[in-house]
Amino acid sequence: MWLLFALFAALAFGIRGSLYHWTSTLGLNRNLMLCGVFASGAIINGIAALWSGAEWNTASLIGIQMGLFSFAASACMYQGFAVGKASIIAILTALPPVVVVLVAYLIWGEKLHFMQFIAFIVLVCGILVIRYSNDLSWKNLQGAQWGLLTMLFFAGNDLTTKWSTMEGASMFPTLTTMFVTGALCFTLLWMIDSRRNKGTQSKIGKRRTWGIGLAVGTSNAIGMILSVQAFGMGVTGLVSAIIAMNVVVILLYTRFVVKVPFAKTELAGMGLAFVGVLMIHLFK
Repeated sequence: MWLLFALFAALAFGIRGSLYHWTSTLGLNRNLMLCGVFASGAIINGIAALWSGAEWNTASLIGIQMGLFSFAASACMYQGFAVGKASIIAILTALPPVVVVLVAYLIWGEKLHFMQFIAFIVLVCGILVIRYSNDLSWKNLQGAQWGLLTMLFFAGNDLTTKWSTMEGASMFPTLTTMFVTGALCFTLLWMIDSRRNKGTQSKIGKRRTWGIGLAVGTSNAIGMILSVQAFGMGVTGLVSAIIAMNVVVILLYTRFVVKVPFAKTELAGMGLAFVGVLMIHLFK
């Protein structure tokens, strides 16, 4: 069952990534839009928590750490794409599952048996091949530090999500706490940015940007709900690797919506990734 939750989480995050790509063409204020994304998650999970009567226990505060990791990962990723080579950032942002597998083994003693390990390697290699670019060079690693930070923060978010399930944290309250934390962080960044630019955006423009963020945030909220379910039932590293397949959804979006043809490496990577998923299903 965890595999199904992880696959649907990858789908939701892939839709989120596709929407991020689309909104990047609209000239929106990034921080205000992401504030709307996190606010949407807070509203959806807050309502769900009230409706379900979920318990707001101490473990729900783990959501604060999740929110900080998610905020930091998003901020570092955008900074990396702004100052560095997109290819190296893309490669490094595909590697969080490797960190997750190692750390989960060190702190929780989670092990993959031989065939699970082979399936994990095949899946991660597939994702890396998808992200590979011909302009990647060891001589030009500009922005690599931001990519490394992004990798670590995304891995931290996955590990903290798993930790919340191990501590018995109520899902909806924990996610509400996470999204409120992220929304506050992006609000702070937006306020700092607005002061620097002396509030050049109109009130109508601000409302439109925040409203679009709210709409985009629906896919992010659904993805997090599904991922919490997956991490609660599955092996941490395998769940992280499956969710990282959201890049395939983004690739399909660029092919059929943006009309960018597949490269041979992308097709090969997709094939490897699907073989990896099939192996995980067979040997779970």
